[in-house]
Amino acid sequence: MAELKIARIETFFVPPRWMFCRVETSDGAVGWGEPSLEGHAEAVEGAFEALKDRFIGHDANRIEDIWQIAYRGGFYRGGPVLMSALAGFEQALWDLKGKALGVPAWEMLGGRVRDRVRAYAWIGGDRPHEIAEAAKARAGQGFSAVKMNATAELDWIGTPRLFDEVVKRVEAAQGAGLDVGLDFHGRVHRPMAKQLAKVLEPLGLLFIEEPLLSENPEGLKQIAELVSTPIALGERLFSRWDFKPFFEMGAVDIIQPDLSHAGGLLECRKIAAMAEAYDVAVAPHCPLGPLALASCLQLAACTPNVAIQEMSLGIHYNAGGHDLLNFTTTPEVLTPQDGYLPIPTRPGLGISIDEDAVRAADKDRHRWRNPVWRQHDGCFAEW
Repeated sequence: MAELKIARIETFFVPPRWMFCRVETSDGAVGWGEPSLEGHAEAVEGAFEALKDRFIGHDANRIEDIWQIAYRGGFYRGGPVLMSALAGFEQALWDLKGKALGVPAWEMLGGRVRDRVRAYAWIGGDRPHEIAEAAKARAGQGFSAVKMNATAELDWIGTPRLFDEVVKRVEAAQGAGLDVGLDFHGRVHRPMAKQLAKVLEPLGLLFIEEPLLSENPEGLKQIAELVSTPIALGERLFSRWDFKPFFEMGAVDIIQPDLSHAGGLLECRKIAAMAEAYDVAVAPHCPLGPLALASCLQLAACTPNVAIQEMSLGIHYNAGGHDLLNFTTTPEVLTPQDGYLPIPTRPGLGISIDEDAVRAADKDRHRWRNPVWRQHDGCFAEW
């Protein structure tokens, strides 16, 4: 195909906490991606300076070549900032190339294996309450599965009576007829995580997510051997090399790479292929914006072991009147139907962005930061 020479790379801060990137070629073609890294947008924007220096003038069609240079060519590699910048940039390249060829990105990645993907939504916030009502509302929207945070802050040690509230909330959501995934959010340390995982086992959860932080693989393996509940993790892993040891030690049943953090669409397709070899399911992390979700749907289309997709519609982070569908002119593409998301069929990532709205939002740049929590004794607590 004809060369698509990159002429311009732009980044935009988009509320409530997202970042979009726009790549334009010398003939005026445009592709969009989402390098969102919640709370660190300024750092990701800085990483784009190196991408601009390297790739303005480069052929946008050469996506793998660009990825290899961006990943390896700066000597230092990996981590959330560099990989999020690369992820959003790479998404935009697939959007460009798909539009140039008139096909969705999944058509270039092996073709479609499914027509739709099961979706789940969030209920409750970081200090969940009124779970039963929230669960009924999600069921009324057609969802058959939800996820919620397991706990607020927890001390390093405690007694099982602290878990009674967790069990009651899960039972309330299940009472609405929903399957429940429970996110430990890395808040629980190993002495209590083992107890909580065991207490929850009889409830038949879809999964427990980040029962420990991924920096503790030996503890995760111990919990995986302790309970039959599937272990999910991966939002804080940023490449296939980061995921490799978890596959090798059998510490994970469901991986959750984030397509805006883990190097983009093709890198996550490679991670999913590795997972398939270990009989591990894929449930991409996506509490983010429309371009991130559109990229996830491209992955779901062509990847057999994608089992379920997170989406941020109505999530508690989407404050200030900004929600998942605000900055797209094709909201129907990302609207769930009977608890499923349809596979996009439009070219590229399959959605259109309201560029005027994005540029207007960027004039008043967000400075989103997650809260800082403390224990009762004043010590820092994981958020």
